[in-house]
Amino acid sequence: MNIGNKIKQLRKARGITQEQLANAIGISFQAVSKWENNIALPDITLAPILANYFGVSMDELFDFSLAGKEEAIEIITYEAYKYRESDPEKSRAILEEGLKTYPENDIILNNILYVVTDPDETIEIASRLVERTLDSEVKYDAFRFLAYAYKKKGDLKSAENAIEQIPEIYFTKLTEIAFLLDGEPKRNAAEKQKWISFENLLQMMWKLAECYEANNETDEAIAETEKALELLKIMNHPNFNDVYSDYFRKQIKRMKEN
Repeated sequence: MNIGNKIKQLRKARGITQEQLANAIGISFQAVSKWENNIALPDITLAPILANYFGVSMDELFDFSLAGKEEAIEIITYEAYKYRESDPEKSRAILEEGLKTYPENDIILNNILYVVTDPDETIEIASRLVERTLDSEVKYDAFRFLAYAYKKKGDLKSAENAIEQIPEIYFTKLTEIAFLLDGEPKRNAAEKQKWISFENLLQMMWKLAECYEANNETDEAIAETEKALELLKIMNHPNFNDVYSDYFRKQIKRMKEN
C-alpha cells in the first residue's frame, strides 16, 4: 500500500473530509487530493505531523514491515498475558516496554486496559482507542472497558451508553472460517475459537454463581462453581487452570465457610 492510499484509509476511518484534514495540518485540500490520487507525495517534513494527527507510528503510516511488526506485537502481548492475573504490574511493564518500540499501538494499548486499575486512566485510554482505532475488535473492547470504568465511578448512564455501542453478534469471524474453509485455516480458527468460547463459558458460569449467591442460593452457587472446576480438568489448558482453578477453589471455600 502506498502512502496516498494509507492517508485516504486513515482519513475515512476518522470520518473527515480532505478539506478538514488539510485545515488541521495547514495545507491546501488540493494537496491532500493529489496524495490520495497518487499524483504527488507529501513533503517528508509532513510525515511526523500526519502520523501524530492520525495517532499512528511512522511505520504504520508507511506500512513498513507490517508482517514482522504484527508478529513482534503478538509476542509482546502474549508474554504480558501470562502475568495478567498473577502479576499485573509485570504484565503492564512488558506492555509499556513494547510501546517504546511501537508508540500508541492500538493492540498494546488494548492489552494495557486489562491491567489498569484506575477508572480515570481506563476512560482516557479507552476513549483514545474508540476515537481512532481501525480495528473493530479493539474498538468494541474499548467500549466494554469504558462501561466498566464508568460503572466504577458511579456513572451508570455513561456506562449504559458505552455498552450500547457494542453490537449483539451471534457469530465470529473465527467460527465462519472454521465452517467455510478447510485444512490449516479451519484448524487454526477452530482451535482459537474453542478456547475463546471456553473462557467465556467459565466466566458466565461464575456470573450465574454470583446470581445464585446474591439470592441466598448458596448450594446452587457452589454446585455451579464446582462444575466449572470439572470442566477445567477436562479441558486441561495450563493458562486457564492457573488463573481460574485457584480463584474458583477460593470462592467455594469462602461460600462453604459462610
